[in-house]
Amino acid sequence: MYQGLIKRYREWLPVTEQTPVISLFEGSTPLLPMPRLAAAISPHIALYAKFEGMNPTGSFKDRGMTLAVSHACQEGRTVLMCASTGNTSASAAAYAARAGMQCVVLIPGGKIALGKLSQAIVHGAKVLAIEGNFDEALRLVREICAEFPIALVNSVNPMRLQGQKTVAFEVVDDLGDAPDYHAMPVGNAGNITAAWMGYSEYHAAGKSASMPVMLGFQAAGAAPLVHGKPVLQPETVATAIRIGNPASWQGAVRAKEESGGLIDCVTDAEILEAYAMLPALEGVFAEPACAAPVAGLKKLAAQGFFNKPCSVVVTLTGHGLKDPDTAMQSAASPLVAVAASRDAVLQAMGFCA
Repeated sequence: MYQGLIKRYREWLPVTEQTPVISLFEGSTPLLPMPRLAAAISPHIALYAKFEGMNPTGSFKDRGMTLAVSHACQEGRTVLMCASTGNTSASAAAYAARAGMQCVVLIPGGKIALGKLSQAIVHGAKVLAIEGNFDEALRLVREICAEFPIALVNSVNPMRLQGQKTVAFEVVDDLGDAPDYHAMPVGNAGNITAAWMGYSEYHAAGKSASMPVMLGFQAAGAAPLVHGKPVLQPETVATAIRIGNPASWQGAVRAKEESGGLIDCVTDAEILEAYAMLPALEGVFAEPACAAPVAGLKKLAAQGFFNKPCSVVVTLTGHGLKDPDTAMQSAASPLVAVAASRDAVLQAMGFCA
């Protein structure tokens, strides 16, 4: 029986026989061929989606959290703490509950999707909404964890990136080699940093013949890596990447430069257009941040970036149920109320006048 990514990739991870494995059997998420979406973007690409929304708490954060919480247990910690725009809080709360630990979460007041907030609360975390943004929340968490014996489980914790790098292992294992390109959303930038680490390690060990070009995409209203300076008041409909000063800034730049890739931005309008395409064309419901790399691929294709056959993997970082409000507000087919009669239903279906 599958027992989680630490068991699957133990030899690649910084764990010992003494490390207690705290797992919800995360990882091994599907790599889905996306032929209809690919056709809508470019005739040259073979597109695959690594659907991280199929992790236990619905996002890629579980990959890093199993390592971070396992190490916190090994160190004897009893309290976890994080700053979050949503997904990290949901994951931290779930893994803390699994381990029998306490969890404290700082979130930006009024800036977190309902699906994610409800997860953190239902798992028993103490959720504190500050009068500030994510970057201010992370600053406070770092200060408090440096002063008290509390395990910081944001991606500044190197164990988080160690777990998240396994997404690259799985892509190579499934495809038989690295893709030509790997596109992903960039918020706090830990994901692109970790994926590049994973590809680099697998390639160095001869597990892949090639390495991908990394393509990162931020929202135009929260694009510090694109503009080369922090954004003091980041704004975007994609709440998961509404971050103005990424903790893994240098790691993302390194991934871009070493892979010969790029980090670009897309507008909220482009994000929402791509957000609607995923479920309509492929039956995959992902949260708004996931649509940023899809929108980015469309933008690059329109510029003639893809001019020969290539393979592209796009990371869909979280499930669409994380943000039901945006789903309902942008739905192409709104709810229609009809009378409880055969004729009314058929008329609403367009089957009779």
